[in-house]
Amino acid sequence: MGVEGTMEYISELLKMRRKKKKKPMQTVALRVTRIDCEGCERKIKHILSGVKGVKSVVVDAKQQKVTVMGYIEPKKVLEAAKSTRKKVELWPYVPYTMVANPYISQAYDKKAPPNMVRKVPDTAFVNETTVDDSYTIMFSDENPNSCSIM
Repeated sequence: MGVEGTMEYISELLKMRRKKKKKPMQTVALRVTRIDCEGCERKIKHILSGVKGVKSVVVDAKQQKVTVMGYIEPKKVLEAAKSTRKKVELWPYVPYTMVANPYISQAYDKKAPPNMVRKVPDTAFVNETTVDDSYTIMFSDENPNSCSIM
C-alpha cells in the first residue's frame, strides 16, 4: 500500500467530511396553548432560539402561534417547545381556500383563526358532515309526503 496509498485514503476521508449535507431552510409553525403574558413569550422565544440552526422565532400570542425559521428539523423544534411545559402541536390550520370542502365537520373548528380551517385529508367526503340525511329527505320537493304546510 505504501505512502501513496495512505495519502489517497486520507484525501478521500477529507473529501467525504466536506460533503456534509446542509439542511434546507424551513419554516415550522407550532400551536402553543396558554401563551398568557410577555414572560411566556420570552420563555418560548429563548428556548426555541437555542435550538441549533434556528434563525428567527416569531411568537403571536393572540393566535397562540409560534413560527420558527432556519436550518432545522421539525421534530427537534417540537421537542424543544414541549420542554416549556405547555401543550404544543404542529400548526393544524390552513386557509379555507386550500381545502376542497371547508365546511365538513372535520375541517370546521370554532377556535380556528379567521379564514382558517383544520387541515384534513382530501379523502374526507361531504356526506361525512353532522347533518343527518333524514332531515334533507324530510323537506325535499321530490317527496310528496314531506310537509303538509307546503
